[in-house]
Amino acid sequence: MSPTSGPRILSVSVVHALIVDPVGSIGRTAIDKRPVDGIVRVEELGVVGDTVLDRANHGGLDKAVYAYAVEDLAFWESQLGRPLAHGTFGENLTTEGLDVTGAVIGERWEIDGSGTEPVVVEVSMPRTPCVTFQAWMDEQHWVKRFTDHGAPGAYLRVLVEGRVEAGAAVRVVHRPEHGVTIGEVFSARHADPDRLRLLLDQPHLAPELVRTVSRFAL
Repeated sequence: MSPTSGPRILSVSVVHALIVDPVGSIGRTAIDKRPVDGIVRVEELGVVGDTVLDRANHGGLDKAVYAYAVEDLAFWESQLGRPLAHGTFGENLTTEGLDVTGAVIGERWEIDGSGTEPVVVEVSMPRTPCVTFQAWMDEQHWVKRFTDHGAPGAYLRVLVEGRVEAGAAVRVVHRPEHGVTIGEVFSARHADPDRLRLLLDQPHLAPELVRTVSRFAL
C-alpha cells in the first residue's frame, strides 16, 4: 500500500521465537518480536500470530497490543550506539508521527489500511519495564535508564477487531477531557496528584492502572 503522510504504523511485529529467560518466573519469553509482511488480523486478545507466555504480567484485554514510537527507538539508538530493529522492545506496533508518550489514557485510535478492516484501539496504560526486558536488551541498569527517560510506550485495548498492515494510517478519533497522559502515569510519583486523581473517576480503567494511580493520587 502507499504510505500515508500522517501518523501511521511502520510495522506490525509478532513473536519470532521463544527464547530462554534467565531471570523470569516462566523460564522462557516471547519478547523476541519481529515485523511480518502483509495484512495481519488484530483481535481482542492481540495480534494473531503473537504469543504471551507470562500471563500474570502480560496480555489480556487491557494489554492486548503494545505500541512504541519509532522516534523513541531512534533516541535509544543514539544512546546505545547500535541499531534497534522494529520489535526490539517487544512492541507489536511501531508507530511514526504519533505522540505515544503524550497519548491520553482512554484515547482511541482508528488504524485504517488500504483495503483492510479498520481496527479501533484504546490507550489503556504504560508499559512497566521488567528484568526480562533488561536481560533481553543486555544493557547495564536498563530498567532504570528506560524508566528515567520516561517514554514507556502504550498498551492498547482492542475495541473493534480488524486487520492492519505496515503503512496503515492512524487517526485519533476520541480523546478524553481529563488529559492525563501515558507519560504522566508512567512517572506518577513525580506527577501532579490532583491530575492523577482525575483518572479515578473514569470508567473501564485497568485494575493495574487503578492501583498505580491510587498510590500517588490518594
